[in-house]
Amino acid sequence: MKILLKRASILIVLLIFSGCSVHSPLIKGQEVDLPDSYSSEKPVSSPPVGRWWEWLGDEKLNALMEEALQNNLDIAQAYERLQQSLAIVRTTNSARGPVLNIEGSGGRARKSGVTAETYTLSAATSFEIDLWNKLGSRTRAARLDALASEEDLRSLYISISAQVADLYFLAIEHRAQIELSDNTIKSYRDTLKKVESRYRHGLVPAIDLYQSRQNLSSARAQLPVFEQNLATTLNALSVLTGRFPDNEIGGNANELIDTPEFPAGIPSELLTKRPDIRSAWLRLNAADERIGAAIANRFPSFNLVGTYGGASTKVRNILDSPNILWNILLQAVQPVIDSGRRSAEVERTRAVFREKLAAYHKTVLNAFKEVEDSLIKNRSSEKRISMLKENMAASENSLRIALDRYIQGLTDYLPVLTGQLHNFTAKSRLLAAKRQLISDRIELARALGGEWTDEIMKEYLTDKKGSTYEH
Repeated sequence: MKILLKRASILIVLLIFSGCSVHSPLIKGQEVDLPDSYSSEKPVSSPPVGRWWEWLGDEKLNALMEEALQNNLDIAQAYERLQQSLAIVRTTNSARGPVLNIEGSGGRARKSGVTAETYTLSAATSFEIDLWNKLGSRTRAARLDALASEEDLRSLYISISAQVADLYFLAIEHRAQIELSDNTIKSYRDTLKKVESRYRHGLVPAIDLYQSRQNLSSARAQLPVFEQNLATTLNALSVLTGRFPDNEIGGNANELIDTPEFPAGIPSELLTKRPDIRSAWLRLNAADERIGAAIANRFPSFNLVGTYGGASTKVRNILDSPNILWNILLQAVQPVIDSGRRSAEVERTRAVFREKLAAYHKTVLNAFKEVEDSLIKNRSSEKRISMLKENMAASENSLRIALDRYIQGLTDYLPVLTGQLHNFTAKSRLLAAKRQLISDRIELARALGGEWTDEIMKEYLTDKKGSTYEH
């Protein structure tokens, strides 16, 4: 009997510590072969960009960025989603440990004229032996999901930083457009005074006077549009920083700076720099683990169940030797008929895996496309600015000559009117193109991802007293 118990004990220990896997992982590598280089760039590895907005040298932007990365409400929501994922990890992992319950009761009963008291106290425990690695697979899947949620938070940091910078420079463009409109209105007023003087002396017809007034009114009508655009842009910037709308939030800068281009590097670096790619990869692995858990659920489950306690007519005697009751058993349950439920669950998890695999491939392709698009936009904006500068210079010369000829009485007012409109349009389009180039630079920085979120994530999680988990 002792030999039998010893062998049974050894078997139980082996069952506990030697979980068997019934599923071979479907993922062998990164599953995607990227091109060696981007179509518009040479294949040169780039150093980490880091906090790319600091390259722009704008202290106001730096301060706004720090405020947004700490107070943005989308980031706060993503942080709480991460905490939910961490709680799920702990919940899932708890199924791998034993369960212990203590139960006590006491009562009095009367039967056949006899009154008796009964008291019981017992402890019951159960433990599922993870022989087929079902519980382990579920726990690993939950951990991978939590890691993916962390990568989602990193992605949001990158997205918010790009939005803040883009809105900041959009506000600067609107101020520059307002200043251009003010200067244009002033210039048109000066021209109108000259036309009125010539009209009073009978040197020009009334049509010239009305056309000049029309030009001035048209320029004035543009001003409220730019003012409205500035206000709505600042409102959006305020919300990103967690504030109520504040018209003073963006400072008062009205000059667009020349921005550096960020090195694109090589496509393979996207796999490590883009958190959305890492998130998709982690969720793909989590789906793979859940296939294993679903398959294991079709195999027998083994549970160790035990109780220990006592019963007595007196409380103080409950745990005396004569009153002790105990049992321990190994329970096995084999699913026989479940109307195909477990088999269908295996097929469902496999379909989810295939979905996540397609999602991972799409995420990688989109990341590559975004970098390619950003590089193309950068080149296009640079060329456009060069052409618009030539156009603006030509329009200024044309306007100057037309105005001189008009004052000398060599031509009517139409060339002046046309020249003024073209000159204003050329300057306005150049401002918009300069801001668009900055936006393209920002978009490239966003598309490249980066590892600068590590430090900020650490600071944010520390401030929020976030819990940690095993990788």
